[in-house]
Amino acid sequence: MPLLQSYEGRMFLIFPYSQINLVDFTQVLETSAETVRLSVDETKTFVKWDGGITPSSLFNLTDTEGPYTYDEILIILSTPEWTSEQI
Repeated sequence: MPLLQSYEGRMFLIFPYSQINLVDFTQVLETSAETVRLSVDETKTFVKWDGGITPSSLFNLTDTEGPYTYDEILIILSTPEWTSEQI
């Protein structure tokens, strides 16, 4: 099975990191606030989950972007907002 097929159905939601305490980590694939990826300026983060049903704790978030598919989030994460140009 190709690797990409294992991400079929996986969804991603971007939101302000200041709201991380609203996320129920038993509902998403990240394990804690300390393990999420941050945007370059450290103001945004995202979580992911499998399946089409958005985890209920994410409905409490405001200023969200998404949900996005795996292919869509790859494009977003390759932008300067998420990937530092520094070597």
